[in-house]
Amino acid sequence: MADISSNFLGIRSPNPFWLASAPPTDKKINVLRAFEAGWGGVVWKTLGSQVKNVSSRYSAVDYHGSRVMGFNNIELISDRPLELNLREIAECVRLFPDRAMIVSLMADNTKEQWHELIQKVEDTGAHGFELNFGCPHGMTERGMGAAVGQDPEIARMVVEWVMEKATIPVITKLTPNVHSVVPTGKAAVEAGTHALSLINTIQSVTGIDLDTLVPNPNVAGKSVFGGYCGPAVKPIALKMLTTISQDPVTSRVPISGIGGISTWKDAVEFMLLGSANVQVCTAAMKHGFRIVEDMCEGLNNWMDEKGFATLNDFIGKSVEKITHWEDLDINYHIVANINQDKCIHCGLCYIACEDTSHQSINLDYGKPYNTYTIKEEECVGCNLCKLVCPVADCITMVEERKGAEYLNWKEFQKRGLPLNDH
Repeated sequence: MADISSNFLGIRSPNPFWLASAPPTDKKINVLRAFEAGWGGVVWKTLGSQVKNVSSRYSAVDYHGSRVMGFNNIELISDRPLELNLREIAECVRLFPDRAMIVSLMADNTKEQWHELIQKVEDTGAHGFELNFGCPHGMTERGMGAAVGQDPEIARMVVEWVMEKATIPVITKLTPNVHSVVPTGKAAVEAGTHALSLINTIQSVTGIDLDTLVPNPNVAGKSVFGGYCGPAVKPIALKMLTTISQDPVTSRVPISGIGGISTWKDAVEFMLLGSANVQVCTAAMKHGFRIVEDMCEGLNNWMDEKGFATLNDFIGKSVEKITHWEDLDINYHIVANINQDKCIHCGLCYIACEDTSHQSINLDYGKPYNTYTIKEEECVGCNLCKLVCPVADCITMVEERKGAEYLNWKEFQKRGLPLNDH
């Protein structure tokens, strides 16, 4: 079988699946249950100055019967006493020495506070730090969390403070509440961080109760912007991960991928786009810790099928496949094809194409059902019909090149080719 063990900054774990800094990693009882279930590591919920959380704290977006497609929280960092957290971290390290124990930190914005907190955590035997530059609510008003991650120079300064004191690996967690994660990522790398992690949660309002008119979550008739995560944010996370993987500065350090990872397939996609391991939160909160068993089994089976012996054999393999639009091959063309044996004659493809796309599907009325076929000369290969079709592999896209040679938009313009002839 493939070897799915992970070595992240010299921190070894039996698999690349860590629990992200969040409620599931807030105390010893949770973390021990996670390790017993098989998680490779945890990032302990953020430690810092004492805070007080509110009630309620969570809300969610459901979609077409699927619960918690997106998850929102207004919870702050750990509200448990620092000394209690430190004692429990040390106990977890002692009981499970083969698992990664990373501790998330958010000290007050002075060098002395950061140094003091770092020393206390190092004394627990923890294996690394994750600097929380991403929390989008509550802490930003205090000049912390995303307020640091949104300003590359402040982030640089804090990382430099940390690197003066830390003797174990340091990961800097980036906020997605920016136009680009690259500037802060570069500042952190240049300041000496050993690794990056992303994304943290995205500021959001998940909905409003139409009876009370109060946005969710409701705290005595009021609400605030919360941090959005879960499956809904995965495409955004993958995009931001790719920008970090493609940048010559930020790609110099390992990346821990976060954002909507629910299955082994999600994890593989993150690793293909450059993350060396992954962190999970919402899926564990929805399904429980034992989901890691399916993640490990699925990853193992996929690697065996593809012939990958270790994680390093495929990490980053898809990064180069994301390019700029003007570099895409204009001569590449595909046309839809409907398998009449699989078609259930629902007409969804026809409605979508006729109303909102390119009127490329014929409708032949009949008894007992209508028949749909593709107008190949009109089909632009947009994929819409395939995407809305409810039957797997009923509609496939068949390649029909427009020209033999690779031709991108830059070359197209350079040659002065007429648009209508191509």
